[in-house]
Amino acid sequence: MENTVNDFSAYRFGARTLDLSRPQVMGIVNVTPDSFSDGGTLYDARKLSVDQALERARQMVQDGATIIDVGGESTRPGAAVVSVQEELDRVLPVVERLSAELDVVISVDTSAPEVIAGVAGLGAGLINDVRALGREGALAAAAATNLPVCVMHMQGSPATMQNAPHYDDVLDDVSYFLQQRIVACNEAGIASDRIILDPGFGFGKTVEHNLRLLNNLRQLHRFGMPLLVGTSRKSMIDHVLHRPVDQRLAGSLATVAIGVQQGGQIFRVHDVRETVDVVRMAEAILNEGRIDND
Repeated sequence: MENTVNDFSAYRFGARTLDLSRPQVMGIVNVTPDSFSDGGTLYDARKLSVDQALERARQMVQDGATIIDVGGESTRPGAAVVSVQEELDRVLPVVERLSAELDVVISVDTSAPEVIAGVAGLGAGLINDVRALGREGALAAAAATNLPVCVMHMQGSPATMQNAPHYDDVLDDVSYFLQQRIVACNEAGIASDRIILDPGFGFGKTVEHNLRLLNNLRQLHRFGMPLLVGTSRKSMIDHVLHRPVDQRLAGSLATVAIGVQQGGQIFRVHDVRETVDVVRMAEAILNEGRIDND
């Protein structure tokens, strides 16, 4: 495969399109009580209501987010297992409300085929799966939606992924995994122009692995698919700067700036307003001022 970036200027997300020839910001709305970043701090730790989710998403859109990523299952190390019914109860009402009231692409962070099928008719525009559609039935469910999918690399499972992760070469191993998942998606009926790739920062990787991936992100353009970068507030920043999760904004923004330079298309973040500023400034520098600020 050649090391080129295709024209993503009108990338379809269900009923909406986005210009992925420019970097876009995805805001995170976790409807979980145990998110590593949000749970118990930004919201009532027992439940994030639909109204609260809408309020947070609306602010993110005002701050410049063009995608909102809704998740009903925490995938942090050691997170509690969530039943399919509980995930459905958390996610479906939020997706339906956000889609009805906000002009934004709704992404759903899920691995469950039942959730994939459920959100497709409620206005979701992207299926974002940290398990790369590896659960039984997930590939078929995603193919049936005709929506784009984001497949992510993860070594192990959320419960075990940070137990001494090892690679012969992290770039080669992540690339090989993503290539295999592309083939699996294609065989299931998901065309290549509906696939977005995520190298999985923080998912079964040491800080050295994460930094090497970020510094060589451009190599993944050889697949000719958009790249999603999710480094916001992750422990790799703590390892470098020794900051708790609520003090990692500066470190997160540094990773975004490098991600823009490396050609990332979608940046999944908690801090939308600040990230949009960094993305647009980095874009202006790289284009030497030739930029449309719309």
